[in-house]
Amino acid sequence: MDLQAGILQDGSPMESLEKQLICPICLEMFSKPVVILPCQHNLCRKCANDVFQASNPYWQSRGSLISGGRFRCPSCRHEVLLDRHGVYGLQRNLLVGNIIDIYKQECSSRPLKKGEHPMCKEHEDERINIYCVTCEVPTCSMCKVFGAHKDCEVAPLQSVFQGQKTELNNCISMLVAGNDRIQTIISQLEDSCQSTEENSEAAKRELCARFDALAAVLEEKKAELLQRISQEQADKTAFIQSLICQYKEQLEKSSRLVETAIQAAEETGGAAFLMISVLSLPRIVEASKGARLDKIEPGYESMDAFSVSLEHLTEAVHALDFDPAEEDEEYFDGEEEDVEE
Repeated sequence: MDLQAGILQDGSPMESLEKQLICPICLEMFSKPVVILPCQHNLCRKCANDVFQASNPYWQSRGSLISGGRFRCPSCRHEVLLDRHGVYGLQRNLLVGNIIDIYKQECSSRPLKKGEHPMCKEHEDERINIYCVTCEVPTCSMCKVFGAHKDCEVAPLQSVFQGQKTELNNCISMLVAGNDRIQTIISQLEDSCQSTEENSEAAKRELCARFDALAAVLEEKKAELLQRISQEQADKTAFIQSLICQYKEQLEKSSRLVETAIQAAEETGGAAFLMISVLSLPRIVEASKGARLDKIEPGYESMDAFSVSLEHLTEAVHALDFDPAEEDEEYFDGEEEDVEE
């Protein structure tokens, strides 16, 4: 973390420093920061453990003889490998902890400036300190007593601020965990596509070897059966590629929402944050529930059905076909998978 570069940016040094001390998961000041090796990005220990648990849901039930687990850094997507101690095996970042202590001491001794808190447009001397539940906007006490919100239901600004910010943080965590799962599915689909191509090539070689032994009389039939294998390969490959495109598109959309949510959540002022979150939070909440995408069954890439037995009489060559198999199974299970963890 480049603290010096952040301090030299526009704005007060304390504000620039504060931005460097924010956890990318909970969007709060680091608590017990740890170093995620080897990418050197920082996370709260609890946040790191939450992301680790989401990526390794069965980790706790495996006992103490496990070899560890893995998860991706939310800042740079670098894969982090952990030993059997899990997150608690990561090294504490004492330097960041000391900087946070100094920063908090400095902030506690600094007087609050008038301009640091949003003021009511209708009552210029009144701070925005309550939230109108009816109108879903922050307002001031004078607006509740004498103004436009006197007949509305209101709530303490801080409680609404904390509630919505907690909900936003939870959504971000869910989106990050969902992105890891989508990336895993994409990798599996790419492996399936490669296996389909490899198995298709193997089936072709076997078929060619057997037909070559029967010479010219089998050439016409061989071409026919090769075409059927190629068509099956093309159909399966096209279907898998379409799924890969869908998952990549979902990953890209989800990543953009994560970036948007993090930028919105960096707003530390409760009123200013709520003014923004009224528009963006519903979309983020909806996206955090996960998309419902198709998947393939295990074995979809198999080409075992395209095998023939050439132990037939020469006069029966024109009747050759692939070995009878069960009726074509519907590998696609019809159920839509929920990407949400």
